[in-house]
Amino acid sequence: MAETATPSPVIAPVSSGYRRYALWVLLIIYTLNFLDRQVVNILAEPIKRDLGLADWQLGMMTGLAFAIFYTVLGIPIARLAERKNRPRIIAASILAWSAFTVLCGFAQNVWQLIAARIGVGVGEAGCTPPAHSLITDYVPKEKRASAIAFYSIGTPLGTLAGMAMGGLIADAYGWRAAFMVAGAPGVLFAIIAAFTLVEPRRQLAADLANRAAHQVSFGAALAVLMTKKTFWLVAFAASIKAFVGYGQAPFIASYFFRNHGADVAALAAQFGLKSAGFLGLALGLIGGTAGVIGAWLGGQMADKLGAKDLRAYVTVPAIASLVTLPFYIAAVSLDSVTAAIGILTIPILLGTLWYGPVYATAQSIVDPSMRATASAVLLFVINLIGLGLGPVAVGALSDLFAGPMGLGEAQGVRWALIVSTMFGLVAFALFWAARKTIREDMVG
Repeated sequence: MAETATPSPVIAPVSSGYRRYALWVLLIIYTLNFLDRQVVNILAEPIKRDLGLADWQLGMMTGLAFAIFYTVLGIPIARLAERKNRPRIIAASILAWSAFTVLCGFAQNVWQLIAARIGVGVGEAGCTPPAHSLITDYVPKEKRASAIAFYSIGTPLGTLAGMAMGGLIADAYGWRAAFMVAGAPGVLFAIIAAFTLVEPRRQLAADLANRAAHQVSFGAALAVLMTKKTFWLVAFAASIKAFVGYGQAPFIASYFFRNHGADVAALAAQFGLKSAGFLGLALGLIGGTAGVIGAWLGGQMADKLGAKDLRAYVTVPAIASLVTLPFYIAAVSLDSVTAAIGILTIPILLGTLWYGPVYATAQSIVDPSMRATASAVLLFVINLIGLGLGPVAVGALSDLFAGPMGLGEAQGVRWALIVSTMFGLVAFALFWAARKTIREDMVG
């Protein structure tokens, strides 16, 4: 007997004022999520020196160790979010990832640090799938991409905060203290999430009882997704974007330290700072500012252009993926530190345009009862390929160019960044291919 679709939950409307409040709370939570995830990037070089690591081990610590548990646990947590209280799931997740971030500061060797990073991944797995599902329930369809893009601004904001705060604290007190400070705010926002975010399913107990009797299995939900060609094209395109972005992130500060160390130190001294603090502030500010603008702009463009032609949801990130390439290559090829940092603004802005369109597409091609699951499957693909393999691959390329190819550490990391950015061509091709199917796959 064929399985029937789960009846959509009855959604209680929320006021526009509360909607704004909830979106701001979720944005701050996601900012903390990325702060705790990305602070390790500005700390990578002192950790490497202190613990005696190779670049591939840095990639393992920053990417694969985190990503395996983050991606695998995202799906069962999302299934839980289809029938349980989503704000409480988010609150519990905040507590978990914050505690493990603090524990990173106590690590005495690479394996203890990897274990703590795994714990961060376990906690963070419970944030975005229920958050995406909540946002989709809070806002009307025509504002969905913009709302999810607003939430996604937490990525560049968290990166900004992590780079700036991590660099300054590491310079003053060491890299261990930076992890401890990064994890501290989570307790407050876990409380805020648990007690002020509303679960908008009206008559939750009755609704859940009804859903339990008609629950769509994960296999059935996956079967629906398998019929959506757009979902997989977008998922793998976004995975390549994440592969490049996450892969390069742990090594961009190392690139500047190794290739422009004296110039960075001289610039830092002009502002009364040390190298890590200055570079963290500089990269954080340009990354945060450009990333926020890019994420916001991508959501706005997708909603406005998508109202006339749904293909805009994939056209916007496709073009951005292509235009990014020459600017990034130029940035890591210049001799001038200030010019390199300035030019990086452009690929960072273009590199965040895809957030709103991609996540909104995933939420719009399935019924409401499957949205958290769709988000989790999307994140599984993106993070397993992007976050899991990206840093390890770029680190391995850096080691390959530096050692066996004889270029040394400075040129090794430069060429690893250049080669990895060329994968953006694959992302462009996949996004562009999704133009053929997106109009047929959308359901609401």
